[in-house]
Formats: sequence, structure tokens, C-alpha cells
Amino acid sequence: MAIYHCQVKNIGRSSGRSAVACSAYRSASEMEDEELGKHFDYTKKHGVEYSNVFLCKNAPEEYADREILWNAVQKVETAKDARLSREFEVALPHDLTNEQQEKLAERFAKSLTDEGMCVQVDIHRIEGNHHAHMMATTRQIKENGEWDTKYKKVYANDRNEQGKP
Repeated sequence: MAIYHCQVKNIGRSSGRSAVACSAYRSASEMEDEELGKHFDYTKKHGVEYSNVFLCKNAPEEYADREILWNAVQKVETAKDARLSREFEVALPHDLTNEQQEKLAERFAKSLTDEGMCVQVDIHRIEGNHHAHMMATTRQIKENGEWDTKYKKVYANDRNEQGKP
């Protein structure tokens, strides 16, 4: 029987984190963090069997390269305590095939790109622990391909309640 697990975390400067470093670790890749002037190499990490970047409709094609994407995010997020990314960590049922797990993660990512976010998906398959890490941008991208300003998300259920936006 599959056990459900979903955890949502923020990746932010206030906790001393780098979106580029987090991306490199989750994808088991090698990346350069332009802001920190640091090189991150996690190519010896095992268990990452799927990695992809999904773009929202207005995103420049160059953002399909995770290093360019996350360096761009860090450049636009100038506050010392900025939230750089929102990460969704989701357990994947073991009774699904690898292809079915990937399609499930891709559908989740598509729901986020439909909201205007770019999303990096990395599936880790470690014995007894198949899960996906999905790093999503916190800003939408305008029609001209530039980052939009951050805004407070208003959920459909909140609109009808008194005292809420």
C-alpha cells in the first residue's frame, strides 16, 4: 500500500540557502552560482533517475537550463531574506511503473506552470523511497518574458469569506 507524503518548503536567503545549490543537489548536477561565486558539483550523487525543467507560457526558452533559470531567480530576488523558491516534495507510489511516476510528477508540474511558475522536477529512486522534488519559482513571468512583481495569492475559497482579499 502506498503511503502519502507531501511536504512544501521554502528555499530562501533568510536560512542561508541558494536556489542554485539546491537545484544542483536535487538534480545531481554541476552548477555555478553567480551570486555567491561558488561552484556546486553533485554529479556523484546517486538515485536521481529523472530530471526536467517545465516552463510557463511566457518564460524564455533559455530558462529550460536550470543553471540559467535559478541564477536569474537569484538576480531578481534582491532582498536579503527573499524566498527564492517553493519546493514540493512528494512520495511516489512504488506500485506505479517508472513511466507512470514520471507522468504523475509531470502533471503536478504542469498544474504549477499553468499558474505561471517555472518548475524543476527531479525524481529520486532510492530503495524503498521513491519521491519527487519540485522546485517552483515564486514569481510569474510577464508576456514580455520579464519577471513580474510578487503578489499575494488569493485562493478561490478565500474570496467569499469576509475580511479576506
